[in-house]
Amino acid sequence: MTALGWLVQPAVLPWVALVLGLCVGSFLNVVIHRLPKMLDREWRAQCAELAAAAAEPDASAAARAARSAGEGRYNLWSPRSACPGCGRTIPAAQNIPLVSWFLLRGRCAACGARIRARYPIVELAGGVIAAYSAARFGVSLAALGAMLFCWSLLALALIDLDTQILPDDITLPLLWAGLAFNLNATFARIEPAVIGAIAGYLVLWSVYWGFRLATGKEGMGYGDFKLLAAIGAWLGWQMLPLVILLSSILGAAVGVVLIAFAGHGRDKPIPFGPYLAGAGAVALFWGADMVRRWMPLLS
Repeated sequence: MTALGWLVQPAVLPWVALVLGLCVGSFLNVVIHRLPKMLDREWRAQCAELAAAAAEPDASAAARAARSAGEGRYNLWSPRSACPGCGRTIPAAQNIPLVSWFLLRGRCAACGARIRARYPIVELAGGVIAAYSAARFGVSLAALGAMLFCWSLLALALIDLDTQILPDDITLPLLWAGLAFNLNATFARIEPAVIGAIAGYLVLWSVYWGFRLATGKEGMGYGDFKLLAAIGAWLGWQMLPLVILLSSILGAAVGVVLIAFAGHGRDKPIPFGPYLAGAGAVALFWGADMVRRWMPLLS
């Protein structure tokens, strides 16, 4: 048996996927931390350019160049990861997914600053997603799609939890990727997938405008529309009622707990993206069984 044949054996493949997922989880930590900062820098630069152009049109290009030189390069790849406490660059030997955090006991080797437990949790989540997808779907396009879908949902959920932003940089590629995977009916036929993308957007768009017209307030952001549209593109319109039901129940339950026991103000917004993301992942793996068993009871 060749090395590749050994790696794709049913008993071995999930463990190989676990290692891959741990590495992806480490990268997701970078995305979750840096992408909102990158967007903020971009928005600030655009505002500064508009202000400079309005004040003195000829100076806008010079102002843009000066800002670019002053801010330095900042993206998902550069600069290298560093300790937020002392700024020391983290060497590769101390950046091994999951392992390094436990060996360092959750602290920086240089200054002893505490490293958040969320970093290894995200790495572990990335590994579990990959391992379960490989075990569930085997060596297939569906396994790859399930990994990409759930990794994206994980990043979106935590970014929304931190910043109340669902970046177009993730939601829109996720939507198009869902349609691309379903060209050969990986998770749904292409017709239900297209209808799911349209319906997913319009459902929450209608809720948004209904709530705004009734109360004069915004009940959710446009990113939620795009996320549900992406979920519809991956799973088809038939799964949307289940996703909306699960996310609404979970969101309402968490909201009640936060208000009753954590002192969360009623007028303080609660991001809806994490609940949509969680419901989307549940629907991907177990949605068909849930619909088959529960929907007749509900109807």
